[in-house]
Amino acid sequence: MKVIIGTGDEISRLIAEQFIRQIKRKPNAVLGLATGTSPLGVYQNLIKANQEKVISFREVTTFNLDEYIGLEGTHHQSYRYFMDVNLFNRIDINKKNTFVLKGVSDYLAYANNYDHLIARHGGIDLQILGLGSDGHIAFNEPNTPFDSLTHVADLCESTIKDNSRLFKKINEVPTKAVTMGLKSIMNARKIVLIATGKNKAEAVKNLIHGKICEKVPCSLLRNHPDVTIYVDEDAYSLAK
Repeated sequence: MKVIIGTGDEISRLIAEQFIRQIKRKPNAVLGLATGTSPLGVYQNLIKANQEKVISFREVTTFNLDEYIGLEGTHHQSYRYFMDVNLFNRIDINKKNTFVLKGVSDYLAYANNYDHLIARHGGIDLQILGLGSDGHIAFNEPNTPFDSLTHVADLCESTIKDNSRLFKKINEVPTKAVTMGLKSIMNARKIVLIATGKNKAEAVKNLIHGKICEKVPCSLLRNHPDVTIYVDEDAYSLAK
């Protein structure tokens, strides 16, 4: 596991460059994508690279990590909507090749088939992750089994509180989600993780130095052969 320290802008640029190299090397790359504030700078850099004809997404396939249960893809807080607005609508990707877990109707059947769908596309070449303040990745909350595949997750109180900033009221935050499991994530050939801010410092410390255990989901990443952790000084402050 490699650790790279930089500013938010530096981190976004470095990760975007890694994605650009992946797409140049394999134009039909399969990318694992995330939502939230952490990857926004990365996506902005990728949009710029696409607009400047540095790379094309025409042959690229993407799989997103998770989605809230109960939100339509057109809901402003759904992760499908987030991806469309912040990336997909602004690049030359074929929307049919962008896969996001469903939050309504047949969400369970879709979730149960998600890992098979990823496998049929050859597996994920490069996966981007954020990090929860309690060490969760995607919606794999503390004590999620390490061998979990895509599943329905009950969201912890701390996760609901963290995500409430995006909703008008905390009781509007969904309490369940569908998420790629920890084993699903570990199947990616390469993983990059972003963690910035003092509120991520404890999780970063546990990720780098703590015991590998299900209580700290992100700790499993230490068993992966190709993981790079990108942190700023605040997030790294307890791990020095």
